[in-house]
Amino acid sequence: MSEKSIIEAQPVSFGERLANSPAFSDLFRDGMALVEETATYLDGPGRQQSKKLERSAALAYATESMRLTTRLMQLASWLLLHRAVKEGEMSLAQANKEKSKVKLSVGESSEPQNFELLPEPLQMLIDRSQKLQLKVRRLDATIHNRVAPEQAVLTNPVERQLGLLKAAFEQDAR
Repeated sequence: MSEKSIIEAQPVSFGERLANSPAFSDLFRDGMALVEETATYLDGPGRQQSKKLERSAALAYATESMRLTTRLMQLASWLLLHRAVKEGEMSLAQANKEKSKVKLSVGESSEPQNFELLPEPLQMLIDRSQKLQLKVRRLDATIHNRVAPEQAVLTNPVERQLGLLKAAFEQDAR
């Protein structure tokens, strides 16, 4: 391989491959199942349980169920957006623009004394949604961590891939 072809060679787009991977398919399936499971709980058993709670616990239930619903709707939006990329309905660049409307930041966390007042099924759903959020944030950082084209020519492709991996793991540590 000539020196010129090495410089012109583009690194493998880890993000695009990841968006089309079985790992994304599993994440999508698990995320959408969690959305459905949460809706079923909040509309059924959760509603019944919330009526039996004391005033402070009922307030904590209302607050945390709203946070949970908001978190899951943002995650579902992100998952659906990236499924559109996987299905070829939009490009990764289009998804990158659209994802700015989706908030993946870690929101307010519940106060431990309020969290303990919640029914156990709701606590478990909140915990699972937070774990899903961490996975999605890590995947988002990996997929959308782009290097400017002029910088890509100057950067060793291996260094770029290592940088992507580092970014993914730094997101996990936050």
